[in-house]
Amino acid sequence: MIHDIAIIGAGMAGASLAAELAPHARVLLLEAEDAPGYHATGRSAAFWEECYGGPGVVPLTRASGAYLDEHGFLTHRGALYVGRSEDVAAMAAFRASYEGTGVAITPLEGAALAAMVPQIRPEWSHGLHQPASADIDVAGLHQHYLVLARRHGAETVCRARITGLDWADGVWTITSERGETWRAATIINAAGAWADAIAALAGVPAIGIAPLRRTVAVLRVDPPAPADLPLVIDINGGFYFKPDGGRLWLSPHDEIPSAPCDAAPEELDVAVAIDRFQQVTDWRIAAVERRWAGLRSFAPDRLPVYGYDPEAAGFFWFAGQGGFGIQTAPAAARLASQLLLGTGPDAMTAPIDASAYAPERFQRAFAQQSVWKSAR
Repeated sequence: MIHDIAIIGAGMAGASLAAELAPHARVLLLEAEDAPGYHATGRSAAFWEECYGGPGVVPLTRASGAYLDEHGFLTHRGALYVGRSEDVAAMAAFRASYEGTGVAITPLEGAALAAMVPQIRPEWSHGLHQPASADIDVAGLHQHYLVLARRHGAETVCRARITGLDWADGVWTITSERGETWRAATIINAAGAWADAIAALAGVPAIGIAPLRRTVAVLRVDPPAPADLPLVIDINGGFYFKPDGGRLWLSPHDEIPSAPCDAAPEELDVAVAIDRFQQVTDWRIAAVERRWAGLRSFAPDRLPVYGYDPEAAGFFWFAGQGGFGIQTAPAAARLASQLLLGTGPDAMTAPIDASAYAPERFQRAFAQQSVWKSAR
C-alpha cells in the first residue's frame, strides 16, 4: 500500500496535522516512542499567551484561540510581565513591538500589581497585563487530535524509529530500525528536536533547527499560591511561574543547547530558577516536589517552518515550533493542511501570511542537493 502522506512524529504537531489531513488523504502517523507525545508535548508548561513566541507568532496564536476555547481546552488565567524601575524602557519597547497585532496589553503598577501578585517584592512594581492568557489542557488537546485522526482513517504506528528515507519513482520508502517499511507519496517532517536528523536521512539539507532545553520545577510554597494568580513572566526573560493547586510551576526560562534526546533537568538549572524566584517574591519554598525538562526546537529566525522543501520533491517541513507549538496547533495544522492539499485559506487561516513560515526563506548549503537530485 502507498499512503498519500506519512507524518514522522506524533506529538502535538504530527497529531494535529494528521487530524486535519485524514478526512482527505490516506495518512500514516509514525512515532519513534512507545506512545505519542512523550517528548515536548508531554512536558509543556501548558499555557496560551498571545505574546509568547514574539510578534511573528501572534497570528498563529490568535487564530488558534477560538478553536481552543470552543472545544473547552482553555481556562482563563491572564498573564503579567513584571519588571523593576530599570526595566521601564524594556517594557515600553516590548509593548511597542506588539502594536497593530491585536494583542491587548495594559500597564499595571504599584498597588494594583501587588494585589494581583500578593507575595511580590516592592521593587518589582512595574507590569504589563495581558488579560487573554489562559491555561491549556495539553493532554486533552493532544488526545482530541489523535482521536480525530483515527476516526477519519489515519493509521498510527508507535515504536517506529526511522532509519531510512529513500525516494524513487515519485514515492518515498520509509524504513524503521525494526526493519519495517512503508511507502508514501509525501513525507511530513514533524519530528521536533529530530527534524534536521530526519532531513539528513532523506538527503535534504538541514535548516538548522536547534533543540534548546527548558526546565520546570513544581514548588510547594507557604502561603499556598492563590488560584487566581496570573502567569507571571520576567520582562527580561529570566523566569516565569504560574499556580497549580496551591503549588507553583517555576521555570528559569532557560534555553540550553542540547542534542536531540530524552531531556532531563539539571540541578544547576533548578537552583538558578529558585534563586531568581527568591529575588522576586517573599514566598517560602517548603519543597521542590517535582522537576522536569523538555526540548523546544527553533529555526534560526525563531519562526516555525511550514511548507514543501524548495529542492526536495515530496518533503514537507512542519517543525521549528519552539515553545509555542501547543498554543498555535489548531491554526498551524489547518494552514499546513491547506498548503498540502492545495486548498485556499478559511476563516481561521485567512489572517495568516503563510510565506512568513516557508522553508525557502533560509539560505542553505545546497551542495548536497545536486547529489539528492542526481540520485533521483
